[in-house]
Order: sequence, then C-alpha cells, then structure tokens
Amino acid sequence: MDIIRHPDGSLTVPVTPGRHDEEASIGAEPASRTLRPGEGGYTEALTEWDAQQHPDRTESVSTPSGRQAAMAVVHAVADDPKHVAEAVESLDDPEASAEALRHVLVGGAPSVQAFADEVAVAEGGEPLPAHRATKVIGEVLAEIDDRA
Repeated sequence: MDIIRHPDGSLTVPVTPGRHDEEASIGAEPASRTLRPGEGGYTEALTEWDAQQHPDRTESVSTPSGRQAAMAVVHAVADDPKHVAEAVESLDDPEASAEALRHVLVGGAPSVQAFADEVAVAEGGEPLPAHRATKVIGEVLAEIDDRA
C-alpha cells in the first residue's frame, strides 16, 4: 500500500501488523493509519510520500538560491494558504525550491523547526510551529509536483 496524501495535508500510511496480529490479518485488507501534521511520524511519512512520487529521484541537494526561494514560498503560503498555486507560480526555479524543501524534510522534525525559525528571521513574523511548517512544505511540494 502506498502512502496517500489528502487535500487537508493528512497522510494515510500502511501499518505493519504486530507479531501477535499476523494470524488475524491473513487475508485481511492491509491496515492503515491517518497521520496529521504534528503527530509523531508525520514528517517521516511525508518524506516517504514525496519519495514514492518520484522513485527515480536522486538524493535531495539544497542550494542557497533554492533555499532562499523555498523560505519565501513557505512564508507566502503560511500567510495565505489559499494561494499555494500563485506562490509556486512566482518561483523562478520551482525544482530548486522543491529540492531545498525535501532536504529539510529528510532532517526530520528538528530540521523542519530550524527551517521555520530561519523563515521567520529571513521573511519576518513569528516562527511557524514545526507541524504547520511541515504541512505547508507538503502543500508546496504537491503543487510543484502537479506542475511537473
């Protein structure tokens, strides 16, 4: 079962049955769980979801210009979540920004929080909580992937 990303940012992920559940699960549908931004495992699941979208993609590399543009688009989407498409459209190099955001996700929750703090310093305002920054990153990546 693949990870499914829903419009609200939640992710449905497969759950491996425990050792004692194996006999009961023979022939049953694979178990799944829905994770929402801020829940344990969400950042990791979002990283896996992004990787499953493009299995042939190589490891993410963040460039200074890609990271700067990624900070600007995350700030714009956090300020106005209804205009993700317009924020992504304004990017000169959407793929460089996507790579920078993927690089942030690979670092897990501490990396996302550090990025959110960096966005606040660079763009102004209060830092986003890590769960909200993760959700915004997921929305931006989904929009970039839809345009590819």
